[in-house]
Amino acid sequence: MKSARSSARSAERAMGGFDEHFDWVVVGSGAGSMASALVMRTAGKSVLVLEKEPFLGGTTAKSGGVIWVPNNRFMREAGDPDSAEAAITYLDALAEKEGGDTPGSTREKRLAYVDQASRMVDFLVGRGVALERASDFWPDYYDALPGGCKTSRTVTAAPFDKKELGAWAKKLRKGFAEFPVRLNDAMKLNYIRRDPALKKAQTRVILRTIWTRLKGQHYVTAGAALQGRMLKASLAAGVEFRTDSPVSELILEDGKVTGVVVSHEGKSRRIGAGLGVLINAGGFAQNQTMRDRYMPGTRAEWSQTPEGDTGEMLVEMERIGGVLAQMDQMVGYQTTPAPGWEKMYVTPPGQGLTGKPHAILVDQSGERYMNEGGSYELYCETMLKRNASVPAVPSWAILDAQYVATYKVADKWIDKKIPAGWIEQGYLHKADTIEALAALIGIKPAALAATVTRWNGFVAAGEDADFHRGETAYDAWLGDPYHGPNRALGTIEKGPFYAVPVVPGDVSTYGGAVTDAQGRVVDADGNPIVGLYATGVSTASVMGTSYPGAGASIGPSLTFGYIAAKHAAGLGNQV
Repeated sequence: MKSARSSARSAERAMGGFDEHFDWVVVGSGAGSMASALVMRTAGKSVLVLEKEPFLGGTTAKSGGVIWVPNNRFMREAGDPDSAEAAITYLDALAEKEGGDTPGSTREKRLAYVDQASRMVDFLVGRGVALERASDFWPDYYDALPGGCKTSRTVTAAPFDKKELGAWAKKLRKGFAEFPVRLNDAMKLNYIRRDPALKKAQTRVILRTIWTRLKGQHYVTAGAALQGRMLKASLAAGVEFRTDSPVSELILEDGKVTGVVVSHEGKSRRIGAGLGVLINAGGFAQNQTMRDRYMPGTRAEWSQTPEGDTGEMLVEMERIGGVLAQMDQMVGYQTTPAPGWEKMYVTPPGQGLTGKPHAILVDQSGERYMNEGGSYELYCETMLKRNASVPAVPSWAILDAQYVATYKVADKWIDKKIPAGWIEQGYLHKADTIEALAALIGIKPAALAATVTRWNGFVAAGEDADFHRGETAYDAWLGDPYHGPNRALGTIEKGPFYAVPVVPGDVSTYGGAVTDAQGRVVDADGNPIVGLYATGVSTASVMGTSYPGAGASIGPSLTFGYIAAKHAAGLGNQV
């Protein structure tokens, strides 16, 4: 005799050819996936989230977890004025600077983002997700543009004890900062040699970590805290999650996406989606074949993304009529490949490395070619463009003794003891003079000496006449708050001198399916494919070809997941 469940499945097959049926099926478990799931559960709809990897949380869980949200509630609570008008002015100015609208970034979509992002934050807070202002000073990356913010539009999750997830804790993807401290406070520890109070703060973090572990707690911060909190809220709301469940096909019937084909526990299953399917399955950062096609000169191993970020759902959306755009874009995140980097969970970042005083970046001819501060997306884009005419991958970070006495290199202090293998394996180069250093890295000594002399002249004058480093609030944020008069400018004049390579890594790709202001995937004629929605880096970014501020990929993922679910459920602005 058949069980009731088997009979139900047989009936479902007879009615629609599906093994199971949910109102809302989500492919991928990033931040936007869970935001959409919470909206649907608020509306009383059934939700299934399918994750192809063994862990939940996507790239978001491994990231800094910062969310860029203009005019958010935390700014208002702090008395920091912002407005939707200022935000759209900023995004429009940035779009104009980059050459105008792109397929993924129309003014209609930018307006939707500005209008809905703050509502999304309010909704999540209302569902018990503890969010807070990331910092009162984390400026927009182009803060000098009209509407740019010189304080902070950033939001993060409060630190989270993942033991609150119970048996699901082991399913949460590992974060890069698994200790009880706020992200902003953790970043301040980079200046531990500048402020004695920070040594005490670091000791408190260590002791607090030990104490909480002894109590059976396991705190995480940054992206893992965000995704831990989102997962807890989603589970409490009744969202169903399945890991190790890759989707191989979108089911298209009479021009409408009605479900997916998924592999789970060795079996292929057809799962119906009454209200629609949301794709939030990441990009293609770990797919070298796709990288070679769309962004030649970049490498998958330089990416910070998880191993499953391989782009299958982009190909599948295109197969059924979706249009891919902005595929040459990535959220660049420069890295310095210190020995052993291949096995590191997070490779050493290069942004802060050359944005601080007493450091510059040069190409393989020994010339500076950019503002070493600014947006990490622009930094890597500039490096790749430079490489087309002058060898610049890798480029070289040039540092002096003042630098290494004050700041770490690849998360290591090197002024008193150089880590084993760094010189022997050709990563770190050290010399008593700039000319000798140049010879070690294959640059003409006179060329590098002239570049350093020119830089030192700019420092003395208090102005970088070539690339204007140190002139924006964000450059100041990247620099040293204990250094003056300009936080970003410092001479390179005290030996010994050092050089390490910097390459154009990333935290994700930035192109994908073109969607409309409701998050619907559109075809070549601009018509929505009924039943198919997408968000996150599975889409051509609403930010176009630029990155306006910290959290400009997680923010849109959350916001358009929220928008898509409201549209599919017919909720309008009820939530």
